[in-house]
Amino acid sequence: MSRTQVRAEDLFCTRCDRMLRPGANHWPEGYICQTCMTRALETYGTCIGCGVERLTPGLVPDGGKLCTDCAGGIGDFTCEQCGQEARRYRRGVCGRCVLAEKLRELLDDGTGSVRTELLPLFDALRQMRRPWGGLTWTSQPHIRQNLRALASGEVPLTHDGLDQLTPWRSVAYLRDLLMQSGVLPPADRQLLFFQRWLAEKLPAIDDAEHRRLLELFAAWHVQRRLRTLAERGPLTGKQIQQARAEIRLATALLNHLAQRGRSLANCTQADVDAWYAGGYVARRLTHAFLRWAIRSKHAPTLVIPHRSTSNPAPIAQHQRLTLLRQTLSREDIPLQDRVAAALVLLYAQPITRITRLTTDDVLQEDGEVVIRLGDPPSPVPEPFAGLLLTYLNQRPNTMTATNPEARWLFPGRRAGQPMTTETIELRLRRMSFPTQRGRTAAIRHLVLQAPAPVIARMLGYHDETTAQLAAEAGGTWRHYAPGDHTR
Repeated sequence: MSRTQVRAEDLFCTRCDRMLRPGANHWPEGYICQTCMTRALETYGTCIGCGVERLTPGLVPDGGKLCTDCAGGIGDFTCEQCGQEARRYRRGVCGRCVLAEKLRELLDDGTGSVRTELLPLFDALRQMRRPWGGLTWTSQPHIRQNLRALASGEVPLTHDGLDQLTPWRSVAYLRDLLMQSGVLPPADRQLLFFQRWLAEKLPAIDDAEHRRLLELFAAWHVQRRLRTLAERGPLTGKQIQQARAEIRLATALLNHLAQRGRSLANCTQADVDAWYAGGYVARRLTHAFLRWAIRSKHAPTLVIPHRSTSNPAPIAQHQRLTLLRQTLSREDIPLQDRVAAALVLLYAQPITRITRLTTDDVLQEDGEVVIRLGDPPSPVPEPFAGLLLTYLNQRPNTMTATNPEARWLFPGRRAGQPMTTETIELRLRRMSFPTQRGRTAAIRHLVLQAPAPVIARMLGYHDETTAQLAAEAGGTWRHYAPGDHTR
């Protein structure tokens, strides 16, 4: 009995060297895995063979792209319905046409046509560059139910109307899409999240007096502060976490006083001291509730304990440089994580500021790359400059309807939003990256190299912050006078 000899190189993808499953696709260049095939069939550009702008799934050894005709043996991917070249979802029809068909069904207002107000959403979804995500999304039962409810008018097409739908995470995603496409007016999504959480949290409190105090505190302090912050810019997840923690700790403090036979109106200094003695750091956010209560005469005048907290010690300079070398050279780490880590180690940028950077902040001037973190922009040294420019063409989450034209340096999965700070922090934590200690080490090293005011303006820090860091680090520039010293 004869056996077919399989070459060792045929067991791996010719593009990514990933081990192949049985029945893998064979292209002129060799066997190719499903992931590389999918990416190839979503690649458009100018064919180096015929010079025509079209689908270019083929690949030549030097990295050039070839169309299906010039590559030969790949196949014909022309959609029989729209005439465009694209990966097919079913026989003869591309995914974009199938998605448009599904959307017409889900957004039908009962007359056989898409509801007029939802046409911008329909156009945004059907034009996404990777329709597979849209097909997966619209196949979920709760998504189909919610879209039909909005299209039929069963649920009002307003922010209040969306609050009637469930589950809330899915509704939040749909709300972002509706706002980005102009169907709904802009609203701060984080503030809406908090208001929804608060509407569920407060009615669950059994004690009527406690509930009344917390409603007043939430309305006149927490939400008032959040609205003020939202007027300056989008709220962050950290700010909402703090607001929720303030409500939870205020509830716990009222329960603590009740267990001691006290109310907020007649609590004593001993009651407050006993509360903080149970864990000062964990209960530090109770300060806001107590200050509000004292100021609004809901509590007697009390002394709120204060304990100084300091940042963890920075990593050593040689550790910072070692981390930086690993960040720039390790290709097994996702590119977006390497860019985020380098921004921390090179420019001492906090994650909250990194998430707000846009592609417009990366500039090329006179053949050099600079990044706008403050004024003037900061130079980007090699090899990070090359890494950053490569990343600009490979940013994630730009192939669906959420962020197709996003200018964010780190686009998020929600429409019109960058990645959340929690997402980037989690990704850096998984690679054991010391974010806070690395940032502290970077800023301390920088203020030793140049005057603190100069570093502050280039990196977006406050003068007093960098001056204090320079003094702590023993910098020789700490008496440098800021301003223009040219004559």
